[in-house]
This record gives sequence, C-alpha cells and structure tokens, in this order.
Amino acid sequence: MIKRTDRKLSRSKRHRRVRVHVAGTQERPRLAVFRSLNHVYAQLIDDGTSRTLAAASTVELKAKGNGMAEAAQVGKAIATKAKAAGVSSVVFDRGGFLYHGRIKALADAAREAGLEF
Repeated sequence: MIKRTDRKLSRSKRHRRVRVHVAGTQERPRLAVFRSLNHVYAQLIDDGTSRTLAAASTVELKAKGNGMAEAAQVGKAIATKAKAAGVSSVVFDRGGFLYHGRIKALADAAREAGLEF
C-alpha cells in the first residue's frame, strides 16, 4: 500500500517548528507570508499585543501577471506600508513554505523597497 503525504499537514508542522523561534515585537514585527493557489498575502504582526500593523495581498492590489510578479508587487506594497507605520526592520516568517518561488520573490522585493531582515 502506498502512503500519501498530506501536504497541508506537512506545512503546518513546518510552520509550528518555525514559530518556536520566530516572534514579532513592537520594534521588529513579524512579516508573516501565506501563499494560496491563486493569491499571496503578507502581514506585519506584533505578537506582543497580537495586532496586525499592516497587510497587503494580491487580492487587495488586484495584481495581474504571473505569480512571481504579483508576489513582488505584494513585497513592495508591504514595505511601503511598513515605512508608513514606522517600521524598518522585521522578522521574516515564511509560514512553513519553502523559501523559493513566490515566497522568495516577495522577500526580495520587500528588501529592495527598504525593509531589513
């Protein structure tokens, strides 16, 4: 019998492992990234007060193009919103996803737009 791995469960386990080491503060919030089949979402979260400081997504931007270009637009948008909120340095939380493809494109675009992590 062939065992099939549950991809959602595997991602959830990886995310729990990462979250043990990653926490956002008011000075350095957590940049949490979520990738669905169609969209990419990013939030700046202060875990001390459990508040979302800024958020950006492909849904909000109505971004058109391929997934990599859309993710880069979200990275630039979250960086500009972070600057407006007075945040220049963040902790990156890839959410259990591999640091590759759309996740990497979002991170690189956020770095280019001025966020430090």
